Amino acid sequence: MSANDLIGQLLDPDSFRSWDRPPVEPPISPRYRAELVAAAERAGVDESVRTGEGLLRGRRVAVIACEFAFLAGSVGVAAAERIVSAVERATELGLPLIASPTSGGTRMQEGTVAFVQMVKIAGAVAVHKAAGHPYLVYLRDPTMGGVFASWGSLGHITFAEPGALIGFLGPRVYEALYGRPFPPGVQTAENLYRNGVIDGVVPVEVFRRIANRALSVASGVVLPAEAEPGWAAPVRNPGPMARRETTAWDAVLSTRRPGRPGIRDLLRHVTQRVPLSGTGQGESDRTVVLALARFGGQPCVVFGHDRSGQEGEHTMGPAALREARRAMALAGELRLPLVLVIDTVGAALSKEAEERGLAPEIARCLADLVTLDTPTVSILLGQGTGGGALALLPADRVLAARHGWLAPLPPEGASAIVFRDTEHAPELAAAQRIGAEDLRADGVVDRIVDEYPDAADEPVAFARRMVLAVTEELAALRATPTAELRALRHARYRRIGLTGVTH
Repeated sequence: MSANDLIGQLLDPDSFRSWDRPPVEPPISPRYRAELVAAAERAGVDESVRTGEGLLRGRRVAVIACEFAFLAGSVGVAAAERIVSAVERATELGLPLIASPTSGGTRMQEGTVAFVQMVKIAGAVAVHKAAGHPYLVYLRDPTMGGVFASWGSLGHITFAEPGALIGFLGPRVYEALYGRPFPPGVQTAENLYRNGVIDGVVPVEVFRRIANRALSVASGVVLPAEAEPGWAAPVRNPGPMARRETTAWDAVLSTRRPGRPGIRDLLRHVTQRVPLSGTGQGESDRTVVLALARFGGQPCVVFGHDRSGQEGEHTMGPAALREARRAMALAGELRLPLVLVIDTVGAALSKEAEERGLAPEIARCLADLVTLDTPTVSILLGQGTGGGALALLPADRVLAARHGWLAPLPPEGASAIVFRDTEHAPELAAAQRIGAEDLRADGVVDRIVDEYPDAADEPVAFARRMVLAVTEELAALRATPTAELRALRHARYRRIGLTGVTH
């Protein structure tokens, strides 16, 4: 796919306007100059990258697209200067930036000075993101070397062309250095997606739709809920008589019912959803879900436990918490509210989880959340067991399903510690005040969303009620200045547990 092909399929027809100026001309040898002239004649472009702006479904965006036909899309001083100038211009204009690399990497004819260009490109992208502007990446076949190791890997979201060769060390170089072929199937878009390096593998026409949704959310603009395609108004509450009074143990049993709605059920009732995947650092945990979305027109980042992905001893591990921290970073960089969904049987108890830093990741999640400069809402949707649940708790507003609960251990585990059996689990559930009403009384939970009589019996109605509650909380939080949000959040968690305590 040429740069022109990419631009033509990504942007609205006839909307692209080039930003390119004649390439800068560093001192070069006559032989290399002849190579550049020949490359320009073959490719029909004057360098290995095209830059400019256009419209994506009517939205103004900046675009950087490599041209592989020009010396294998390699990046030297002239190409790097063109890229950096485009990034800086996008930042100055406040435009979202879509980058689509395809390259063999650094231009070998220019040596180390070309290699070091990746530093200034990465720096320009970092400034663009720090200013709060979206940076989306679409990797094409092939993307290798320093290009992949710099601006190709800095996207807020990153997708790739199906079947694309993507990697750091070129297979030909590997074979020349080590005398054997590089292992097959490693440097492919599909493998990188499976391993949590990129968010997905889609053709460019699908990426166009994904980019449109992502930019809609990342714009931060609140839309009227009724104007959102697919938005369904919540079902009216049937009234207090339809609610069954329950004990804490009843709530525990309720959250373990197979048909209880989870995070995926909530996401069926939001709009502009863009599922993301993995940490971006080579880890993926299928017990959690990460997405961009709109709750009733309110744009946000969503992250939470996926009850359908947890089974037996297969529970959330350190990678899930590192993905949570990716969600926090996304929310902070894009200036978007963060919605967190708690619904876990607990963090993994395994040798691998200990060695890969489970406990430190819980601590980092807590520290990141209490200092995040964006509104946060946490939902205690079902089971809330242990540090894996606590890691997603400290938010500006905490909502709980009527039968949601939060405890240091499952009640059976607490019973085993205190009574050396599991028969006292119902007693411990009550004594530890793990249920939603007790959590509200103790200042942990702010609002309870009812179940009539149980979420498993009314999954659609319950999910819509919860989405509406989140929408209302997000709308209220948006009106509060950031400094005030942080101060209130600090005070909230500073005083928990001190009600009635005398010094």
